[in-house]
Amino acid sequence: MPDTTSPIRVLLVDDHQVVRRGLRTFLEVQDDIEVVGEAADGAEGVEKAEALGPDVVLMDLKMPGVDGIEALKLLKERGSAARVLIVTSFTEHRTMVPALRAGAAGYVYKDVDPEALAGAIRSVHAGHVLLQPELAAALLSDDTPRAPKGRGGTLTEREREVLSHIADGRSNREIARALHLSEKTVKTHVSNVLMKLDLADRTQAALWAVRNNQA
Repeated sequence: MPDTTSPIRVLLVDDHQVVRRGLRTFLEVQDDIEVVGEAADGAEGVEKAEALGPDVVLMDLKMPGVDGIEALKLLKERGSAARVLIVTSFTEHRTMVPALRAGAAGYVYKDVDPEALAGAIRSVHAGHVLLQPELAAALLSDDTPRAPKGRGGTLTEREREVLSHIADGRSNREIARALHLSEKTVKTHVSNVLMKLDLADRTQAALWAVRNNQA
């Protein structure tokens, strides 16, 4: 459950110093956001994520050496709890789809309005998945995770309700309010949904729900 009393701790990962400097300059004037570190490539980003424990990582995709997608995979392998928000200049779906499949919580473009960037950071920190409608269609391809036939039937009615809310992009806190449950109970239901459907994260759960008419 995100801590709403402490600033959101952010790590900047981009190979261009001017981009990092611009992001830091803006984010440091936000009362609820704290930049805890910077990295110039994916490998350094993974190391600093482990050392600093940020809440949110702003990650570029195209970097020398370990790129953003590989860094995402490494963060997942090492059990990082940080939510990764891709900050990119690429608009092609074929570029963004692998990043979202690798575990990114969403993406924004480098020319994003500063206030919108701050809003995106707050949103992914709260547990949302920032997924544009056109990208959702691209993600729903043949290799999108699909549970074996009948697997969805193992979900309880409450788990189906939780899954539907996940597909709507709601955080655990919002689901708890909507269903009149505690956040701890919602977290348990989410874990059960992922386990029963053999899915890795909320993004895959949302896509599975859409593909299997559970949204």
